[in-house]
Amino acid sequence: MKKISIKILFTYVLFIFVAASCVGTKINKNKVILTNAPVKVQNLDSLAITNTPLLFELQPEGNKWVDSVYNSMTLEEKFGQLFMVAAYSNKDSAHIKSIDKLIIDYKIGGLLFFQGGPVRQAKLSNRFQSKSKLPLFIGSDAEWGLGMRLDSTYTYPWNMTLGAIQDMKLIEKLGVQLGQQSKRMGLHFNFAPVLDINSNPKNPIIGFRSFGEDKFKVTEHAIALMKGVQSQGVFSTGKHFPGHGDTAMDSHKGLPTINSSKERLQEVEFYPYKKMFHEGLSSVMVAHLNVPSLESRTNFPSSISYNVVTNILQNELGFKGLIFTDALNMKSVSDFKLPSEINFEAFMAGNDVLLFPENVPAAIEKFTLAYSLNLFTAERLAFSVKKILKFKYKAGLNSYKAIETDNLYKELNSVENEALHYQLYENAITVLKNTAAVLPIKNLDLQKIAYVKMGDDNNDAFVTTLKKYAEVTVIADANLDSLQAKLAPFTTVIVGYHKSDVAFRNDDMRADEIAKIAFLAQNNNVILDVFAKPYALLPITNYQNIEGLVVSYQNSAIAQVVSAELIFGAIEAKGKLPVSINTSFKINDGLSTDKLNRLGFTLAENVGMDSEILTKIDGIAAKAINAKMTPGIQVLVARNGKVIYQKSFGYHTYDKTIKVQNSDIYDVASLTKILATLPNVMLQYDQQKINLETTLGAMSPIFKDSNKQNINFKDLLSHYAGLPAGIPFYKAAMDKSKLPSEIYFRKKSEDQFSKQLGDSLFIRNDFSDTIMEMIVKSKILSKKEYKYSDLTFMILKDYLEKTTGKTLDVLIQENFYRSLGMNNSSFNPLTKFDKNRIPPTETDTYFRRQLLQGYVNDLSAALEGGVSGHAGIFSNAMDVAKIMELYLQKGSYGNQRYFSEKTFEDFNTCYFCAAGNRRGVGFDKPQLGLVGPTCGCASMTSFGHTGYTGTMAWADPETQIVYVFLSNRTYPIANENRLSKANIREDIQKIIYEAIKN
Repeated sequence: MKKISIKILFTYVLFIFVAASCVGTKINKNKVILTNAPVKVQNLDSLAITNTPLLFELQPEGNKWVDSVYNSMTLEEKFGQLFMVAAYSNKDSAHIKSIDKLIIDYKIGGLLFFQGGPVRQAKLSNRFQSKSKLPLFIGSDAEWGLGMRLDSTYTYPWNMTLGAIQDMKLIEKLGVQLGQQSKRMGLHFNFAPVLDINSNPKNPIIGFRSFGEDKFKVTEHAIALMKGVQSQGVFSTGKHFPGHGDTAMDSHKGLPTINSSKERLQEVEFYPYKKMFHEGLSSVMVAHLNVPSLESRTNFPSSISYNVVTNILQNELGFKGLIFTDALNMKSVSDFKLPSEINFEAFMAGNDVLLFPENVPAAIEKFTLAYSLNLFTAERLAFSVKKILKFKYKAGLNSYKAIETDNLYKELNSVENEALHYQLYENAITVLKNTAAVLPIKNLDLQKIAYVKMGDDNNDAFVTTLKKYAEVTVIADANLDSLQAKLAPFTTVIVGYHKSDVAFRNDDMRADEIAKIAFLAQNNNVILDVFAKPYALLPITNYQNIEGLVVSYQNSAIAQVVSAELIFGAIEAKGKLPVSINTSFKINDGLSTDKLNRLGFTLAENVGMDSEILTKIDGIAAKAINAKMTPGIQVLVARNGKVIYQKSFGYHTYDKTIKVQNSDIYDVASLTKILATLPNVMLQYDQQKINLETTLGAMSPIFKDSNKQNINFKDLLSHYAGLPAGIPFYKAAMDKSKLPSEIYFRKKSEDQFSKQLGDSLFIRNDFSDTIMEMIVKSKILSKKEYKYSDLTFMILKDYLEKTTGKTLDVLIQENFYRSLGMNNSSFNPLTKFDKNRIPPTETDTYFRRQLLQGYVNDLSAALEGGVSGHAGIFSNAMDVAKIMELYLQKGSYGNQRYFSEKTFEDFNTCYFCAAGNRRGVGFDKPQLGLVGPTCGCASMTSFGHTGYTGTMAWADPETQIVYVFLSNRTYPIANENRLSKANIREDIQKIIYEAIKN
């Protein structure tokens, strides 16, 4: 009878227990209820754990707060602290009210925010905190930044990309930024880093979220990231214990199985945790995994396993921080039991915080009933709740302050984010093959480069940046044979494989893509650049014919820019592969490449300047355009070999039909002097064919016995030779009606009239001889004084052509432009470029009587067929910057020496400053008084030139700054130079110098 009574009582209790757990929950008959955990938890504080520092202890005042709060709480309030509920800032009012109810009625302990926006989330956080008796924990998954969950916030590279980086200071710096942004958003926990060793390349849920497949690399990266995050007062959470890397199933969809032995787990998967614990990891997230070697019950999730959570994680590994479950709504565990049962099982297993519980009211009823039945003790409850309170105290929630929403967006998206982003990719991008040193591409004058796109995502930044280095032709054709026919003339084919950066999207190459790569590699000199996870390479079995292989990891705009830099040698390759690719490439494979001293691209902060100050340039440019000083402008700023500002403003003309693009080509006027003539003269000097004392009579026979025969080279180029500023050569070519004379001009090209200076206007080929005769016969000043003259460079052009037997337009291309990659620079640009890329300079009403677009504005240069020593070059800011950087590097660029450092120094010397002449040898120099070509803030070693059409190029060896300003201020009529009077170029230069921080 006694046995029967006991049996009835047990059945009655069990019935109540089950009923309570089902409140508000649809019963699934397939679910099994198993509660199998000790009713008491071992006091871990008493354990002799030597591998974990005392990072989770409080000072007496902290412990007093914890005890005071705990002792004042009701049982239900203590239960509520265990729950961290999912919240969204992109859902409707019903969702918001449901969270309100959980906070007010059930006293939940925290919120885990998912999708939404930063300001909306901040406002909701403030709202929810205001309704909570005890301040809430706020957490989020921000593995690659707040952008993982929130719109309008920053997204950093994935962990697998970071895994290629060897410099842990950069990873820690990233952690600092993640911590700063998390703190600004009111987050207390960033549920990162992922500590999983991704040993299964087919892992559908970890993969790119892992730092790689090597436990040592994963650990050092995770420690660095954690240190950065936690230095900002935000707690890091290592996940997914006991290790989710060797799985083939997504735990959001089912229960993955880990078949590794406990020994293997202890040796590999546990390794990062043990090291992280010693370094002060605040919390751990336990995954929903089936691990037979750790849990004897079949298909029993690790997150609710007492052996995993308590015996192993806490007792064996000695972890004393907070323990979170993975989200309890995931199929891997939610299909296993009823929600209230899962919550209770997770708690009994030893977890402190239950993430994303599905039915909090039912769960609290379950906890209440279980407590009344002595299924767990007050000690067990206090162990977790007091630990939670300790962390709330550490988070400053004992004196909670609301999130300030003013300037939130701006502060979350600071330029420092992007500056670091550049640094990360500069250190991550990995070169796996470099046959015959195909990388970086050298000898641009001998190259003909094509680009072929593969993949389904954007490639704009990559192609645009490639074209800033060399002429790169985009080739496309669906038919492989037709494609190859188009590629036949090219020496190098860059193949870009571009896949979306959307998380978890499939990057795998299709069979036809693999075949296409093989075909292209078989028939061309190929550089394959993969803008996707390295696992995208797995299907390729033969890399023999691929000369260059680059893994860029992701397809962000910055990744594309930096990868193009690497291909052309602006940066060296530093990355190491974080995972193996079959047997073709091993972990830590990664070749170094040469760094050629070509211009690269980055943010101002990476070269000691302030991006925000530089944005003031935009306002000055807008001022000039709005006041109709010029219809359009290009501005470029570089420092330390990196372009940090490159923008175009306005339109080609005031009718606003064509916007100015960075690739557009301007008539640079007198910049021609230092962009075309001077570098060729410096070659002659470097080859000792002339020196500073060489006279005009010795240089050019036509000056013998003239009044100019004794003018020496130094005086000539310092504008100290007494030459007139200019000569109106055009008057000699006009008839009595002041129109172009038929003696010298034709409307169509003929054998002796092939030099074109306008639409339907060709000049006699030998008119250049007439020009030189007029120069020889011209008067000179009676006394030696400074007089700026265009004639200097017209004389030098004649000298160069007669000395070398080649015209100046040919010389500059052969000696400089082709090898420098100045593929957007040319005399007579209409022979090479689309007219729509060339802003017009003027409507000529006095001689050519037409709109000048693609024809040189300067009439003297036009009379020489558009090729003169003082004017005629058309270029864009990027190309101008290259030759200015060549000067700044004292004759070297792209690892090619053009002339000696001594030659540059000789030409950049002001020999007559004492006499009031600021000029160098060919270069303009800063003003000696109040008035001159610069802002007055450039160093005296700086140099450059300005141009009549509203141009300026200036470089400063002391600050390593290159500044280029191009415009067509002469459009439509070149009258008053309002651009110059308003000091637009100088004011922009002043802003540049103000932006220097160090």
